[in-house]
Amino acid sequence: QPIQATAFEMNTPLQPVILCGGSGTRMWPLSRETYPKQFLTLVGEHSMLQDTALRLRGLPPSVPVAPNPVLVCNADHRFLAASQMNAVGIQDAKILLEPAGRNTAPALTLAALQVQVDGQDPVLLVMPADHVIPDQQALHAAVEQAYQMADAGAMVAFGIVPSHPETGYGYIERGAAADHGGFTISSFAEKPDAITAQQYLDAGTYYWNSGLFVVRASVWLKALEQCRPDILQACTSAMQQAQRDMDFVRPNAEAFADCPSDSIDYAVM
Repeated sequence: QPIQATAFEMNTPLQPVILCGGSGTRMWPLSRETYPKQFLTLVGEHSMLQDTALRLRGLPPSVPVAPNPVLVCNADHRFLAASQMNAVGIQDAKILLEPAGRNTAPALTLAALQVQVDGQDPVLLVMPADHVIPDQQALHAAVEQAYQMADAGAMVAFGIVPSHPETGYGYIERGAAADHGGFTISSFAEKPDAITAQQYLDAGTYYWNSGLFVVRASVWLKALEQCRPDILQACTSAMQQAQRDMDFVRPNAEAFADCPSDSIDYAVM
């Protein structure tokens, strides 16, 4: 059997992918369609998008982070996203402009196809742009573990230890222990009613589903080909016909219009 190289020997880059295509409906009127919540400064001095892009600074040297993130956002927000990145010193972010909202699975697929343009196959850290994560040290430790697992071929989901029986989140049920300090996943659970949420909390083996994922680009595309080839076909066609204008990448609108809408969880996980 060939010897499997470790993450450190392979030095695979960790590519941040920020999903910032939200429409701003949940915090109206503070957040609006033209200025959704990910662009608002709600905690601290930066917007939620800026905080997301900055929170990976200071990762240990064992995790070689790509210098600039890939953003996937609504085409109408392109200048807002670019200006907010420039304001925090990120001047070369690659910004993918969704012609239409199709949920997170197509958004991640566009990013995975984009990062492979130059023949690379990085590990993707997929982050929604609307999280608040005060404990960056804990996040960095989890990212380091997840990076090693994903570099070896795993698809990694981040769970949040629940503090109360929340009915507004989906849950992940923990399975057996896996390498690098992670766990296998026994099941995903939908948003529960109050009784079920309390049962999840009491069990101690359920976590809130954070929407954070770590996966190598080729692993995601292969899984999508098995589970949702229609999404992969539409996104591939859209990217093959994409227009590239400096930092902006515009997938073909007509091809992307044929893409079904689905989340990362439902499509693959």
